[in-house]
Amino acid sequence: RRPLLWRYSRRTMRRIVVFGTTGSGKSWLAERLVAEKGLRLIELDALFWGPDWQPAPLELFRHRVECETRDGDWIAVGIYGQVRDIVWQRADMLVWLDLPLPLVMWRLFWRTLRRIVTREDLWGPGNRESLRRTLLSRDSILLWALKTHGRNRRRFGEECSNFAAGRTVIRLKSSRDVERFVAGHAGLAQPLAA
Repeated sequence: RRPLLWRYSRRTMRRIVVFGTTGSGKSWLAERLVAEKGLRLIELDALFWGPDWQPAPLELFRHRVECETRDGDWIAVGIYGQVRDIVWQRADMLVWLDLPLPLVMWRLFWRTLRRIVTREDLWGPGNRESLRRTLLSRDSILLWALKTHGRNRRRFGEECSNFAAGRTVIRLKSSRDVERFVAGHAGLAQPLAA
């Protein structure tokens, strides 16, 4: 079985995809990497979601992603099967946040609560999390995370095996792994153990 972690260097880290299940800390990690590396941030959610949580039509979404990832160095955040072929093909590194469900749920709960209290707009006007939507709706992000965590772990493993050839894949399974990975970027310390 091929390990998911190989050595990395600044030279190979020009186009990075940070992905993981809902609430795994993708945006947080990407922002840390952007600050350290000075790369352009591409939020796939921002390209997908329109006002009032309306998704972009598939052709428009693919066009936006195509344009954003065509040139330059970048860090793309998110994983949408509709555009994985575009994003992963252009990336040289994939960083998979594969954190345990209890940690993801804890972080997601507090992030969601913060967004509700601050009334933060997400990727367009009218895109706000609310108590009603979070606790009393089938569209609850907490319920979504519970239902998809295990399924996503299996799917992401398969996708890495099937579609990540020629790319460095870093799989981070704990908070400690994430901190060591970030610290490794700051000084390029030892890569994580597989």
